[in-house]
Amino acid sequence: MISGEGDSMFSLAQSVDIRGEAGEPIPNPYPSLSRLEVEFRRAEFSLVVAGPGTGKSLFAANLATWGNMPVLYFSADSSAATQTVRATTMITGEDVKSVKTALLDGEFDKYLTEIGKRWWLRFNYSASPTTQELERTLLCYLEVYGMVAHLIVVDNVSDIDTGTVGDAESYTFGLEELCGYLSEMARATGAHVLGLHHVTGPHSDGLEPIPLSGVKGQIHRVPSLILTIHKEDDGLNGRILNVSPVKNREGFEDASGQTFASFRLNRSNLRLEEIGEGLPSTFAA
Repeated sequence: MISGEGDSMFSLAQSVDIRGEAGEPIPNPYPSLSRLEVEFRRAEFSLVVAGPGTGKSLFAANLATWGNMPVLYFSADSSAATQTVRATTMITGEDVKSVKTALLDGEFDKYLTEIGKRWWLRFNYSASPTTQELERTLLCYLEVYGMVAHLIVVDNVSDIDTGTVGDAESYTFGLEELCGYLSEMARATGAHVLGLHHVTGPHSDGLEPIPLSGVKGQIHRVPSLILTIHKEDDGLNGRILNVSPVKNREGFEDASGQTFASFRLNRSNLRLEEIGEGLPSTFAA
């Protein structure tokens, strides 16, 4: 039998005392999403869903590097070189091309002092980590720093080795079980666990709003929050990312994906910049 709070019964008054950090939002660099009642809360599991190359990893990286909080990032989908350049660019505001050139030319020392201040931001680069490796890494973080991460990013959830091999039905079942595992991880650690995931085929180009039904494998039962991202050209050789709350237990949601907050991708420093300060016309408080 699993031990813990699940073995006991608590009154509402007692629940106040045992909740710990659960429900507290972590620092959010996206005011437009906050206006749509979207927050990333501790002890909860969320999904960010988008087509390949749309920008879901950049969205997660901006969240991870912006707030002054402990972060553990499982980067199965991107290499150490890619994440180093991205994070350094976002933190320093330097041009991404200059940062990449400095890394490749062995002239990266000028950035070390600044990025060294983010001691709490740690990466695991296993291409297909098992759940056992996830747990070992979490325990290592706790052992070294005496605290658990406040944000845990899993990029992508489909890269986690669950040992499930077979047809589409077993694939979906495996993802559903993994979501349950990641939700339990959020509760057990008090962290916000953010998983990145893919869309179904018709939405893979990422050019139109993605509804809740566009989540690959239909694994939308467990997450407390699901955001989908589609992109558009801003007419200036730039990209706009539109982020839709298609599921949100704590606030506004629009399962159609037609209500979204918009951010311009600054291609120089890879930061996502707010577009406007109002609410989308489709938002209904």
